[in-house]
Amino acid sequence: MKHLLRPLRATLVPRLQPILVARHTYATQRSSNNAASKRRAVTPFNDDGFVPWHQLSAAEKASRATQQTFNFGLVIVGVVLTGGVSYFLYQDVFSPDSKTAYFNRAVDRIKKHPECLALLGDSKKIAAHGDETMNKWRRARPIASTLTTDARGDQHLMMHFYVEGPLNNGAVNVHLIKRAGHEDFEYKYFFVDIKGHPRIYLENADTQPSGRDRKKVKLFGISFN
Repeated sequence: MKHLLRPLRATLVPRLQPILVARHTYATQRSSNNAASKRRAVTPFNDDGFVPWHQLSAAEKASRATQQTFNFGLVIVGVVLTGGVSYFLYQDVFSPDSKTAYFNRAVDRIKKHPECLALLGDSKKIAAHGDETMNKWRRARPIASTLTTDARGDQHLMMHFYVEGPLNNGAVNVHLIKRAGHEDFEYKYFFVDIKGHPRIYLENADTQPSGRDRKKVKLFGISFN
């Protein structure tokens, strides 16, 4: 009997191994299928990217592609808006030809002008602001300015604002002209009106000589007479 049982055991072992391997493979596939069936469906609104691409159905792949396209579009829109805001901020504030730059230069000249200081007071206490509004903060008062182009192609920049000092208050008017074909603005007039006192001209092109006898000094893109 012992000699008969030994060959029987040797023949059973090779047959059992493929059966066990097949059962293990079937169990693994069944568990993965169960896990895939238990997860929620991927949509453009709940896709977090954790589900691998090869496990997605055709509809779920389309949902992920839609979500990624939408996100990419948002990035492009953000870049365009940032570039636009930066451009307009530079043109209105940081550019040497911006209205803010001309306003700051005009205020600096007023604070250095002897006649203005005699009537307004200490330059450190002189403040400038735009038109009066309901807001008490000076920074919230807009500077009145216009930029137009006439029939000859000349650009006209006009500003109107106010100055306040320890002694008096005044109104300021500035008119700059950029001739057609020229790169720089020139002063047409620049004066300060203080109630009860004669008008103070810091620039007045009408009283200046014309032609070759007229000398100009260029600074920050502005030609001073």
